[in-house]
Amino acid sequence: MQLHKTDRARAELKPGVRTLGQRERTLLLMADGSKSAQDFRPLFDGDGEAIALRLLREGFLEAHPGKMPAPAAVPKSAPDPKPTPAQLQNFPSPETTQAIRVSADQFEGKRSLATTRMFLFDICERMFARRDPVMAERFREALRNAKDRETMLTASREMIEEIEKIAGHERADSISERIAMLLPQHQAA
Repeated sequence: MQLHKTDRARAELKPGVRTLGQRERTLLLMADGSKSAQDFRPLFDGDGEAIALRLLREGFLEAHPGKMPAPAAVPKSAPDPKPTPAQLQNFPSPETTQAIRVSADQFEGKRSLATTRMFLFDICERMFARRDPVMAERFREALRNAKDRETMLTASREMIEEIEKIAGHERADSISERIAMLLPQHQAA
């Protein structure tokens, strides 16, 4: 069963609304109908599946059957059919569409740990180097030592928590979204 956001989740993700923690909000952002609760298992030091199931119980997520089969080919002379309600569920949410529209720079590169690391080094320099050099050095060291997806997530989570304290949850959420776009997909063993 694939997880989809509910109206309650969309309301939670709107600016100015914050009842869930950073991990729960990050998981809501990643729940796009292409992943099951089990797909989230490796996130958050193995707590991802439990968080997803809790969000499902609390009404932030809902489960639907797997991906729909591809639609049959439509003759070229036929007018464009209107999307069905089931197809509309696979469209990006209004929040996602708005975030894409207002993003200053669209990332179109390849997902990789190196790209993620460079992005986080840049954030570290911009947000912490002058404000708290000791913390900045701690983050730099954690990023240098992050050799896999899980350790990179751990290092980024620590930075996000500090960014949230300094710049607010909206900035932290936008950086979390970017990290999710940059990190390579988790490969099941």
